[in-house]
Amino acid sequence: MYQKVSTDLKFVDREKKIEKFWEENNIFEKSMENRKEGETYTFYDGPPTANGKPHIGHVLTRVIKDMIPRYRTMKGYMVPRKAGWDTHGLPVELEVEKLLGLDGKEQIEEYGLEPFINKCKESVWKYKGMWEDFSGTVGFWADMEHPYVTYDNNFIESEWWALKKIWDKGLLYKGFKIVPYCPRCGTPLSAQEVAQGYKDVKERSAIVRFKVKDEDAYILAWTTTPWTLPSNIALCVNPEEDYAKVKAADGYVYYMACALLDTVLGKLATKTEDGEETPAYEILETYKGTDLEYKEYEPLYQCAADCAEKQNKKAFYVTCDTYVTLTDGTGVVHIAPAFGEDDAKVGRKYDMPFVQLVDEKGEMGETTPFAGLFVKKADPEVLKDLEERQLLFEAPNFEHSYPHCWRCDTPLIYYARESWFIKMTEVKDDLIRNNNTINWIPESIGKGRFGDWLENVQDWGISRNRYWGTPLNIWECECGHQHSIGSIAELKEMSDNCPDDIELHRPYIDEVTIRCPKCGKPMHRVPEVIDCWFDSGSMPFAQHHYPFENKDLFEQQFPADFISEAVDQTRGWFYSLLAISTLVFNEAPYKNVIVLGHVQDEKGQKMSKSKGNAVDPFEALEQYGADAIRWYFYVNSAPWLPNRFHGKIVTEGQRKFMGTLWNTYAFFVLYANIDEFDATKYTLEYDKLPVMDKWLLSKLNTLIQTVDNNLENYRIPETARALQDFVDDMSNWYVRRSRERFWAKGMEQDKINAYMTLYTALVTVAKVAAPMIPFMTEDIYQNLVRSIDKTAPESIHLCDFPVANEEWIDVELEENMDEVLKIVVMGRACRNTANIKNRQPIGKMFVKAEKILPEFYQEIVEEELNVKEMEFTDDVRAFTSYTFKPQLKTVGPKYGKLLGGIKAHLAELDGNAAMDELNASESLKFEVNGQEVTLFREDLLIDMAQTEGYVSEGDNTMTVVLDTNLTEELLEEGFVREIISKIQTMRKEADFEVMDKIKVYYDGTEKAEAVFAKYAKEIGEEVLATEVVKGTPAGYTKEWNINGEQVSMGVEK
Repeated sequence: MYQKVSTDLKFVDREKKIEKFWEENNIFEKSMENRKEGETYTFYDGPPTANGKPHIGHVLTRVIKDMIPRYRTMKGYMVPRKAGWDTHGLPVELEVEKLLGLDGKEQIEEYGLEPFINKCKESVWKYKGMWEDFSGTVGFWADMEHPYVTYDNNFIESEWWALKKIWDKGLLYKGFKIVPYCPRCGTPLSAQEVAQGYKDVKERSAIVRFKVKDEDAYILAWTTTPWTLPSNIALCVNPEEDYAKVKAADGYVYYMACALLDTVLGKLATKTEDGEETPAYEILETYKGTDLEYKEYEPLYQCAADCAEKQNKKAFYVTCDTYVTLTDGTGVVHIAPAFGEDDAKVGRKYDMPFVQLVDEKGEMGETTPFAGLFVKKADPEVLKDLEERQLLFEAPNFEHSYPHCWRCDTPLIYYARESWFIKMTEVKDDLIRNNNTINWIPESIGKGRFGDWLENVQDWGISRNRYWGTPLNIWECECGHQHSIGSIAELKEMSDNCPDDIELHRPYIDEVTIRCPKCGKPMHRVPEVIDCWFDSGSMPFAQHHYPFENKDLFEQQFPADFISEAVDQTRGWFYSLLAISTLVFNEAPYKNVIVLGHVQDEKGQKMSKSKGNAVDPFEALEQYGADAIRWYFYVNSAPWLPNRFHGKIVTEGQRKFMGTLWNTYAFFVLYANIDEFDATKYTLEYDKLPVMDKWLLSKLNTLIQTVDNNLENYRIPETARALQDFVDDMSNWYVRRSRERFWAKGMEQDKINAYMTLYTALVTVAKVAAPMIPFMTEDIYQNLVRSIDKTAPESIHLCDFPVANEEWIDVELEENMDEVLKIVVMGRACRNTANIKNRQPIGKMFVKAEKILPEFYQEIVEEELNVKEMEFTDDVRAFTSYTFKPQLKTVGPKYGKLLGGIKAHLAELDGNAAMDELNASESLKFEVNGQEVTLFREDLLIDMAQTEGYVSEGDNTMTVVLDTNLTEELLEEGFVREIISKIQTMRKEADFEVMDKIKVYYDGTEKAEAVFAKYAKEIGEEVLATEVVKGTPAGYTKEWNINGEQVSMGVEK
């Protein structure tokens, strides 16, 4: 029969056994094999980096990415789930640098490129075993035996094919652009990478005096990056704004924007001893920005003047551009075209010299007075120098969000570099159109955050001046000709020195030359590698080595039906997938995407090791188990919202859902084993079932429909809540109401009905919940199904998803039972208010409701609430009334001084009549001091008042009233129920088995003994006692106070 089930909630050990069972029996592989003829439903796994450890956020992504494919597999689809590893890029290089004790590119090149690359290759697998263990523990099923690896030659060759297609379309170009640049890593970053590294910083800006040429006056200009001032070659004003020449109280004459005069110069105002105010400035003349164009000033630094002179280009004058705003500063900005996109545009427009007095390490140039200083460290030195030269007007502190390198945390600089770009601006309309075909969950991210990103799309800076990455497949000749290689075959065809087993990595590929088709000279590969986001974005085709192999397989699995990652991938993987797919195939690479919020600590703070609030995923899984954490992520909130992770909520969810389901399953196994009930020997005969069974089966089939529809449409919390509600109904209503049917002697039809109904519900709900809590449902399935039916599928995950039997769905039955439950909840609330225990019978209750329940349901209510008689009535005025007070926050602003009069009027109302008026017209109207007052429901605080001897509860549609007057007979019956409850408690404490027969002894007050004697037979039947006798308690004994009467009792077998 069934294995005995422990009711403890220690699921971790059970999960380990299930994980072992799956592994030993190749259940995942069988689930794939079983569905190989099914319709394809493709899932793409975003590749993690195996040289970084999993964190708690990966549990969230793994459990969402696992659940949907499990559900689709049970629905009959073939769901390819190929794991992947992201293996290139700077994070790997930095790890290896640290390992080898190297610092920067020079030392890497001294160490040697080949050994460095080999170390990178080793490093990427550092935590592979940990990731595999983690995935197994969390129940994430994917093909890890045959993963795609981005450093694999086949993968790179597919990327080269794509890059060549992009090249052939004229969309890959080399440009001189201002790019976000990390001086520590020595490489530019793409816009999506920059978006990942913003930090709030406090810095000093500078308002600088620029001396006007041949005039005793200064132009005041503002900058947030003082280190760029030695490279200054121009100033810029807004052509349409008003500017002034003013005589300031500090003795200087300044040019600046009129709108900012008070902000910048206002503090120069002073007061004389006799209280007269000296103004901060006097306006001498006003101009439009265009009037100042070409006004010359003296160079701030000689080093910039020398550079300009060498280039024979004019500099150091005022330019005009509308990008200058008057929200900050002085309305005049300094221009250094090498360090800002807006500056560069102005420089191109006026054909100005190109001055870049900062080297690739982010250090100030040799010709500057600050040679060798890192730019951010140069800031205070530049300010000090300007102050000494009396050219610094002010250096205000300011706080702003500044981009830092997401890999090494160095502040980025905007820096003019020669880089390779993909012209994303050219395909913007295609990107937007393709994005509009995707079902974003939530839609607001697809249309908002991601949609806005595409609207403002920039060309993708794709090259990196590094070593460990996919080499850019462009060869250049000294004659100027460039060629893109799209395959190893093409490379061998054009080259005289390409090895047969060429590895497509530096330094090996750098040594391969090809013959220039234009001049015949050797062409060399450009030194750059590409952005590793291009690797992961190419996985739809590169994982199959398409187009060189697996053409049919790729076409079958493209585009993906489903992907899911955290919200930070909006500008990462989500974008690179769409960008490459649009460039190469001009269609969206995925149809549905669930965006996941970040996992925070319990206070809503971002988790980090430095803060000490990071949760170790392995410790969490060991403590709570995978199912509990999975369940928390499903039920807690919409997936795209931040999740506050803490143990209390995980264990609460585990207790509420998993604990309830487990205890219901344990209850079934306990009694089924006592009765040797084998479900395979019976059938569920629907026509023979009582209402309670039909109700549970109706709810069960409604649940199947609800969950199926929700998961079909990626509604995850709604699915979890439907499951939780059903399990609560099954346990706390069906099982509680049906308990005595399982205790009945023999195996009558009613008992068979109860067993078969509960068995069907447990097995079916396990299958419905299997994609979400795969371990526990497997445990239940193995014991309830496989233990008695060896022909059943080997695992719950090899079963089909249940199909609803619509004939068993009875909407009216469910509605009636919902009404019963509502009455019961209100009735219990009345008992709590009156402080009357449920074991104490009550004589009568009254219910005012929109519909009268059939007698069968009334009997359930009477039994549940331990009430002798229930009566439906249209009028509960005899028992209840209402009191009204004004809601101050809404009535106060409307009626102010009338508030006192309104309060007094409401206090004197006939409560029931006022409630009738409010229900009929949605408002109360009356006069106060001759003025009409109208109050709506939201203006009123309404309390239900009780009549002496009655307690009531109600809402807009229902009122329940309990008669709390207790007769002697009712009190005596309540006493008997208390005695029975205490004996049942003692049975449990004495560790008696459920079916053990016992003897009960009692000794107590005269009143207590009289009740024992009068009801001994009834008590004995309830507690399985052969005798209930007065005498000195023996066996397991205990003293009790029952309704104020002292009693000693003993129980023994």
